[in-house]
Amino acid sequence: MAYVRRSTESLTTSILMKKLSREELAQFLKEKADQYAKYSFVQDDPIQIPHSFSTAEDIEISGLIAATLSWGNRKTIIAKSNDLMDRMDRSPAEFIRGASESDLETFNGFVHRTFQSEDIKGLARSLKKLYQEHESLGDFFKAHVCEGDAHLGQAFQGFKGYLLDNGLPLRAGKHFGDPSKGSACKRLIMFTRWMARSNKEGIDFGLWDIDSALLSLPLDVHSGRVARSLGLLKRKQNDWKAVLELDHSIRKIEPVDPARLDYALFGLGVYEGWK
Repeated sequence: MAYVRRSTESLTTSILMKKLSREELAQFLKEKADQYAKYSFVQDDPIQIPHSFSTAEDIEISGLIAATLSWGNRKTIIAKSNDLMDRMDRSPAEFIRGASESDLETFNGFVHRTFQSEDIKGLARSLKKLYQEHESLGDFFKAHVCEGDAHLGQAFQGFKGYLLDNGLPLRAGKHFGDPSKGSACKRLIMFTRWMARSNKEGIDFGLWDIDSALLSLPLDVHSGRVARSLGLLKRKQNDWKAVLELDHSIRKIEPVDPARLDYALFGLGVYEGWK
């Protein structure tokens, strides 16, 4: 084997990766995905929030909320997401479908960083409208995927626009990515991976009828650092152009299920701390 894992040999990533051919890099990433794409991943990740529900609507609504709150400390994200689930009596779909303005007062006082009570109220209003017009969030996203699309960028843009047109406050738009504005759409990319990717490892749900080949990898400071150290990404900014560049590199390795390699980049960046 042309590489030595960090756990057994202390080598800098920059030196290590110069020794890898394209084939060896592909093997390395697939092995790292195997290492981290296990059900135990759920225990410390915000994806545990939708895993606490059994119906498709509860899973996708709780998943959207947990993904939307996913920035900062993961323990805090999980605690704040559970707070919102408790305020909805652990029945998010029933709550959203029937919520009156007085019901929305249950969110009074909620704050997670810059996401505040008026933001979750607006999200609830817009989701109530969406469920009156569509069978599910998955159906909405699928309807916004155009023939020939190589990613879900159009769906992300359409989703944010719909939310803003149907109750989400303008100030809350910053919490939902828009590729046309250059956003890396990290949280929407993560959410769609949760919902659309196969549940073969028991982590993601495979609820949506959307081709897994269209899924991208969430790009943040950790995954971006690892991707650049591996030569998968050259662009310095973590923006939509960088997402597409990383897509291009990853799909050469795993064209059918590219999002699976998110576990490799995440594990290397967060658990192994590669610089």
